[in-house]
Amino acid sequence: MRAVTAPTPGGVDALVVEERPTPEPAPGEVLIRVTAAGVNRADLLQRQGFYNPPPGGTDILGLECSGDIVSVGEGVTDLQPGAHVCALLTGGGYAEYVSVPAGQVATAPEGISLTEAGGLMEVACTVWSNVFMMGKLQHGDTLLVHGGASGIGTMAIQLAKAFGARVITTVGSKEKAAFCRELGADVTINYREQDFAEAMLESDEQADVILDIMGAKYLAANVSALATAGRLVVIGMQGGTKAELNLGALLMKRAAVMATSLRARPVAEKSAIVSAMVAQVWPLIADGTVRPVIHATYPLEDVSQAHQVLEDSSHSGKVLLTL
Repeated sequence: MRAVTAPTPGGVDALVVEERPTPEPAPGEVLIRVTAAGVNRADLLQRQGFYNPPPGGTDILGLECSGDIVSVGEGVTDLQPGAHVCALLTGGGYAEYVSVPAGQVATAPEGISLTEAGGLMEVACTVWSNVFMMGKLQHGDTLLVHGGASGIGTMAIQLAKAFGARVITTVGSKEKAAFCRELGADVTINYREQDFAEAMLESDEQADVILDIMGAKYLAANVSALATAGRLVVIGMQGGTKAELNLGALLMKRAAVMATSLRARPVAEKSAIVSAMVAQVWPLIADGTVRPVIHATYPLEDVSQAHQVLEDSSHSGKVLLTL
């Protein structure tokens, strides 16, 4: 089968499409013939040598996919060959076939194409587990999400609005600001023109939950932007890994700072997240309340171009590879 790896860490030219043996489903797994795979920033980090797969994981890139089940391993009874599905992966999505634990697989939601479903699982599970399960966003709360035009951002805006929250988001251009407002964002702040924490202070805005992809660079400003008893959930480190934290400011607000990742969680935890997310999000996709936002699709052979789009931050929504 065709598959994409990065044998030597580096730029987009480090990506190689090569032939690999087709995997077989182990007990408790299903084998999926891939229709589409989402491209995520974590894939860029893996290509650069900064985010290696967990021990025992495949070096084939790709953390989510959609497709058809080809065969099932021993003990799998609730999924059958021929089913249209999407899956949350530890790796392996940039390939013609991938084997994945059955608990991390869901029947594709109604109302969208199987290709569109290829970019759903990573963003939907990330937003649901961090904003709602950890951050405990409630009706009437305010969510601040950084990078609103990203794949995660577009999903976070839509889900927060669907559950009755107010949404503030940071963006890098007027075009992306307009795009996020169309998705439902109440307030957009262009981080190239104004410090988001200062902008929120001037407009008397505070966030009950912050979904942060920047890490160290935004830590102090995020704490400043938190409401009393607010929750800062850090899921990325695009702005570095080390920063000074003013515990006094955190204490005064009775606030919490949490950091989490999805890829390295045990199968049981990821399966629980998938189950909870599907129960809440799939109906919203089926009735059109939430929709996958697709920036562009590329054939597997053009994977370098797809990575470059993410690297340039020129996208709004998801970038997909199709097979």
